[in-house]
Amino acid sequence: MQELRDLLSEVKTIAVVGLSPKEARPSNMVARYLIEAGYTVIPVNPGQTTILERTCYSSLDEIPIAVDLVDIFRRSEEVYPIVESAVKIGVKAVWMQQGIVNGEAADYARTQGLKVVMDRCIKIDHQSLLVEPS
Repeated sequence: MQELRDLLSEVKTIAVVGLSPKEARPSNMVARYLIEAGYTVIPVNPGQTTILERTCYSSLDEIPIAVDLVDIFRRSEEVYPIVESAVKIGVKAVWMQQGIVNGEAADYARTQGLKVVMDRCIKIDHQSLLVEPS
């Protein structure tokens, strides 16, 4: 758990791949939470131009600023090329949301020096590890 706490404390810019413009979708709820928590969130969804009043990019390669972490909301079988792109743009970590598991992509990311979180919700972990109870 300390590794997760450290990771969430270190990163500042998070690209959310598969971010939906629909408010009721988990990706949208998580992205809104991350924005409220103070992170810079960059939407990645090829079908959109803006989401959450932010410029939306078709791919990680198009993002014009440095990204610390890529949060993935795509089916497990679609993760590997996203991780390859994440490595190419020089991120520190990839996070596969709850229910998303791709061991091959995780192994590749680790061999490239990235931290990997798999099958966990970044919002739940942030709340439990970094938010002080009121």
